[in-house]
Amino acid sequence: MKTSLLPLLFLLSAPATALAQAAPAESSPIRSATQSLSGVVRDAGGQPLPGVNVFLKTTFDGASTDSLGRFSFRTDHAAGPAVLVATFIGYEPLEVLVTLGKGPISLPNLKLKASRAALGDVVVTAGAFEASDEKRAAVLKPLDIVTTAGALGDIAGALNALPGTTRNGETGQLFVRGGAASETKTYLDGLPVQTPYGSAVPNVASRGRFSPFLFKGTVFSTGGYSAEYGQALSAVVALNSTDLAPETMTSLSLLSIGGSVARTKRWDRTSLAVTADYTNLAPYYNLVPQNLGWEKAPLQMGGSLKLAHKVGEAGMLKVYGTYSRQRLALRQPDANPEFEATGHPVSLANDNAYLNATYRAPLTRGWSLNTGLALTQDDNLIRPDVQSLHDLDRSAVARLVLTNDSASTWFNLKVGLEGYAQRYRQQYQATAEAPTQDLGVDEQRGAAFLESDLMLSNKLAGRAGLRTEYSALLGRFNAAPRLGLAYKTGENSQLSAAWGYFYQSPTTDLLRISHALQFERAEHYMLTYQHQVKERTLRAEIYQKNYAQLTTFSAAQPYNPTTYQNAGSGYARGLDVMFRDRTTFKKADYWVSYGFVDTRRLFRTDPISAVPTFVARHNLSVVGKYWVQKIHTQVGFTYSYGSPRRYNNPNLPGYNQSSLPSYQDLSLNVSHLTHWFGQFTIIYVSASNILGRQNIYGYTFAGQPDTSGQLRSAAVTPPAPRMLFVGVFISINKTSKVDLNERPD
Repeated sequence: MKTSLLPLLFLLSAPATALAQAAPAESSPIRSATQSLSGVVRDAGGQPLPGVNVFLKTTFDGASTDSLGRFSFRTDHAAGPAVLVATFIGYEPLEVLVTLGKGPISLPNLKLKASRAALGDVVVTAGAFEASDEKRAAVLKPLDIVTTAGALGDIAGALNALPGTTRNGETGQLFVRGGAASETKTYLDGLPVQTPYGSAVPNVASRGRFSPFLFKGTVFSTGGYSAEYGQALSAVVALNSTDLAPETMTSLSLLSIGGSVARTKRWDRTSLAVTADYTNLAPYYNLVPQNLGWEKAPLQMGGSLKLAHKVGEAGMLKVYGTYSRQRLALRQPDANPEFEATGHPVSLANDNAYLNATYRAPLTRGWSLNTGLALTQDDNLIRPDVQSLHDLDRSAVARLVLTNDSASTWFNLKVGLEGYAQRYRQQYQATAEAPTQDLGVDEQRGAAFLESDLMLSNKLAGRAGLRTEYSALLGRFNAAPRLGLAYKTGENSQLSAAWGYFYQSPTTDLLRISHALQFERAEHYMLTYQHQVKERTLRAEIYQKNYAQLTTFSAAQPYNPTTYQNAGSGYARGLDVMFRDRTTFKKADYWVSYGFVDTRRLFRTDPISAVPTFVARHNLSVVGKYWVQKIHTQVGFTYSYGSPRRYNNPNLPGYNQSSLPSYQDLSLNVSHLTHWFGQFTIIYVSASNILGRQNIYGYTFAGQPDTSGQLRSAAVTPPAPRMLFVGVFISINKTSKVDLNERPD
């Protein structure tokens, strides 16, 4: 049960604000208050066009038209002139000048002109599960994440309810389609994030560092993704941050494990948000018995700053910075005789700072610019018993992308450059008196990519891309071609395929020992069918993933660089299915996801090719949410099942030959909307694993056999069977009104 171990910090700072934004609001005195745009898009003959992408230029605000060609969306864009764009593959793009800030805008008769290669509404979608019912690439909205029971506001926790994932409660991270957690990369506004999770000790789960309410949507691509993304063998989580804040207000969060206060100030063209957070699980652990011997319960404090500024008519500058400080100490179950009675002591001290700055703007002749810089410093000190392991990781990444959506009526063009620099140092001491062992990594990596969406016939679309990288540390280049096709099989369905090569440098814990390694590689094949009618979506995908050049080394000599080679390989193949329905049952939203994976690999210290310990062959999630209008309350549940995972029992012949019990969890949550002292308030209660099932995530074994010749073991379990969380989120001086009878959406 990962959610009880490290702070629920990033659930806290924005839920009241975001839920308020999701509900219908009346006009605010602020000139940039949320307002609505609606209309109908037709072809030259007057027939409605479904699936047209309608949006405000240089923003993420927009919607897709329904079966009658209708669209409707809200925007927080600053008042004044703006450009509304309607794009549809096979038709000429349409741009309409609108004036924001003067009330709702209605455009009942937008008409698109067919291009010379009319295509209908085919889009290339292989690899990205569309759980939010939006065609604009958002997989999960912020409210999808925080109202998914059991996720407790953690992005990875909510994504684990989608197909293709296996829940690993001992880490809390994303394991996708037979891949390790390091094979899934997180991007924030196009820039890769070096440390997307909080720090943790072995067998103690971590949480994501970012609040879901920082973002307009979370794209989760489980394979076959764009050439924009590199250094990810298995999956990509792409986070798109919000632009200008809608209004000036203060948010206060009172929690069972701490608290948070946030102040947002909105001017005409600028918004600034400052947040301070404090989380201390000691009071909660004193009330609820724990399986672990906590000497210092998880304590975290920190803050963040988010600045957004509109530059000129359509440019946007965004700066986001955050700092967090984590401390904890505990005694873990250990089968070795010296620790069997009291547990194995381990402590953690982590300080993390992150800065992300991006700028986007239109240029001339249809070109637009998107550029950014991200800096990370992660200072981590772990003390297992008398040992000391100190890591200092500093990195910088810069990116520049040029896009031309008007290059032609049958293709667009996107080109980009990316630079990455890392300086990593590790100091290890076996005891306080022992000499220090120093290891390090200095990496400079450059990348370039070129990609285009193509219209090939009246029912066929394509995507072609190429990404190339050079690593100064490895002294090697790679070139990764990627292709996608989509065929329209019916009015509401399409068939998509994707293929590509994906490269990744060995992880830092491997490179600190040996630099004489190659890029690791995966080859993806995917075939996807999607059928969508109104707010019902069925999606099924089969895939094959082939691994090559994986890093292997000797388990008996982990610090001997001569044993490190790129001799590993493997495969993963399977089926992912998802069905989501927001129509059949009034005021209800539910989805069912299932994933099957058959995988084997030889990597790291594996002596033979085997099923990895972090993979479950079958994974099932059922998520449901229901809005009770009379009492202004939403209730939700999540049931999760994972078939038994493998583990290696050294007391038996073979390798990874034993199986854990299946993973099962039923979680509930309740969100009640009300007003306290005239201020909009949300009362939130969540309980994970309400049936109290004792899930087992693995076993650790003693280093030496006992008198019977057997190696004794200790089970890796959650710190407590359940986690109960209570929070009160208050929006102070909020000017826009909230209709408590409307379901948050």
